[in-house]
Amino acid sequence: MDMIYADYAATTPVDKRVIDAMMPYLTDVFYNAASSHAAGMLAQHAVMKSRMEIAGHIGARMNEIVFTSGATEAINLAVLGAARAARSVGGSGRTTIVTAHAEHAAVRDTAGYCAEHGFDVVWLPVDSEGRVNREAAAELINSSTILVSVMAVNNETGVMQDLKGLSDLAHANGALFMTDATQAYGKLPLNVDELGIDLMTFSAHKIYGPKGVGALFTRARKEQTCVLEPLMYGGGQERGMRSGTLNVPGIVGLATAGSIALAEHAEESRRIRAIRDRFEHAMLALPNVSVNGSGAERGYNISNVCFHGIDADKLLIGLPHVACSKGSACSSAKPKPSPVLTAMGRSEADAHSSLRFSFGRFTTEAEVDRLIYDVMTVMTL
Repeated sequence: MDMIYADYAATTPVDKRVIDAMMPYLTDVFYNAASSHAAGMLAQHAVMKSRMEIAGHIGARMNEIVFTSGATEAINLAVLGAARAARSVGGSGRTTIVTAHAEHAAVRDTAGYCAEHGFDVVWLPVDSEGRVNREAAAELINSSTILVSVMAVNNETGVMQDLKGLSDLAHANGALFMTDATQAYGKLPLNVDELGIDLMTFSAHKIYGPKGVGALFTRARKEQTCVLEPLMYGGGQERGMRSGTLNVPGIVGLATAGSIALAEHAEESRRIRAIRDRFEHAMLALPNVSVNGSGAERGYNISNVCFHGIDADKLLIGLPHVACSKGSACSSAKPKPSPVLTAMGRSEADAHSSLRFSFGRFTTEAEVDRLIYDVMTVMTL
């Protein structure tokens, strides 16, 4: 039986158009972008063009894009870099990181590392739909806050946050505002100025680009410049914030994937949302089924379904040909219940009864119909 892929929030296949754009930089133009000779300049030109395109996608400036190996590295650079800069000689002297338990593991674990090394970490509560409580945020963000980090679109539920409202709170207290936009870049219009974002992270492999490449937007304006201490030292690439030989084909792939995603956003989001809604409508017709976060504004491609009273592992055993997830792919090896769902007030039993289905560019209606039929069949056994 052919595999039904319903885990696009974990990773996506690389679009052939992206592969075609990358191929010259894997073969003929293989040069080091840091080399000063004419051949190296060809690679450097490709990086500059990609940097300009990605900056344009989010309303940023070219020099504000720092290339990384992916969103996880970008998150570590942003959080640890800002924290260490605040503590350094001439730093702000601020001591507190503010984030939420409903964040991706990369943010939660980096904040936990900060807590182990002398920083204060304040955890924002979320409501039953997974939205950050703005009133609580207003009380918890203060003059000791270094940065506030809240993701744009939740990777497990698709729930969207009020980035502008939260960034206003951060800035009113002199703090930086960061967002993990891994599930939002290429899927939503994002403008760092309109939303008041100082630091933003994203990856190529969530939008039909290659694995192993991502970016960090770090605001660098006269009125506001984010000072970050680097995690790695070496050749001083990326304004000294991320040393290492640049992944030229990956960077080209990231820019190409982002450009395609935004150009096709209107039609693609409409089609995938219709598929997601069709799937949820069928699931909700089953007894004792609910959709986590359905009462909030959500991204169009993620559905987190709770099959109350049924262990998700047992359900998956009956669906060996279905690729879906018990939660984030980055934490699915951990047997604990989803921190995202428990932060939303779900019981451990309900968290263990929940599965994330996510759909994408290459999902067909026939696949969704078969998925609905197969889940319903397993549920009635």
